[in-house]
Amino acid sequence: MLSWKLPRLLNVHQVPKVFHEDSIICGYRSPTCSATACVLSLFQLTNETLNIWTHFIPTWYFLWRLLALLSSPGSYHDPYLWPLFVYLLSCCIYPLMSTCAHTFSVMSTQARHICFFLDYGALSMYSLGSAIAYSAYIFPDRWVNSTFHLWFVSWAVFNTIISTGMSCYSRFPEEARPRLSKVLRVTAFAYPYLFDSIPVFYRVFFCSGNDCTHNATITMHIWHSIFAFLTGFLFATHLPERLAPGRFDYVGHSHQLFHVFGVMGTYFQIEALMMDMNLRKTWLLAHGPVPTLSGTLGAFFSAMATSLLLIAVFSWSLYWKPKEQEKGKRN
Repeated sequence: MLSWKLPRLLNVHQVPKVFHEDSIICGYRSPTCSATACVLSLFQLTNETLNIWTHFIPTWYFLWRLLALLSSPGSYHDPYLWPLFVYLLSCCIYPLMSTCAHTFSVMSTQARHICFFLDYGALSMYSLGSAIAYSAYIFPDRWVNSTFHLWFVSWAVFNTIISTGMSCYSRFPEEARPRLSKVLRVTAFAYPYLFDSIPVFYRVFFCSGNDCTHNATITMHIWHSIFAFLTGFLFATHLPERLAPGRFDYVGHSHQLFHVFGVMGTYFQIEALMMDMNLRKTWLLAHGPVPTLSGTLGAFFSAMATSLLLIAVFSWSLYWKPKEQEKGKRN
């Protein structure tokens, strides 16, 4: 008879510092779990279980939205839909990579870093997917075809590469200088979001007049902005567990809430994008630039290739650095 033994859980004093989570005391998995043990841990309550499921389940919802788009007649040949395809693809990638990162990050120290390198890269790609869709559907009428609009995607590609590099690098000073690490990581994610949201913030808070594109999507954009703020706030502050260490180890800590609010923000973002896309289609097709393969799929996959190259370099350095330190000690 086949029997599965669930992995034994540890407290914070039984795992290396690199595996510590701020104000989380119990519920850690062994830092040398096998891949099988990692998968089995999905079915026991650890301090990572809800982190995994809060992104694994939404992945299937976003995939359903993507497949619904692809199954619509003529979607492959309609350039107007290409930005939405790229955006929905990024919405599938980031929760899937987060699920894998949280599942397999306890196989070893190196595996933990590499898993989260990929997670950070996926978040950067989601930011780029948002920028591509924003460029196509969100810009207020008065900004369409402006210099800022025409260079918006190119700048977003640059931001994606910088975000991936900065967030991956932030893992290296994590033990020696945790505050610096946190500042780098928060900046790496906040900056691309703030850049992408410039046309949204302008429409919602600053623009006045007939060419500001005030329509039914404004409410959805506001809800997305609220959830995005809450997501960043939780990521930066580690509340509520910082107020009561050990009380929220399994349920209710900031990273779980961060995932939930992040997914809710993405939901409202999808609804806002699709409403703008449909409500403004006639005007945008008449006055705006036609989306191109190079500006949508080309930009997305070139940034992905560059990000993967950066991740490969950072991953290689994890194995190269200890060897160099050992060699220095011998000399």
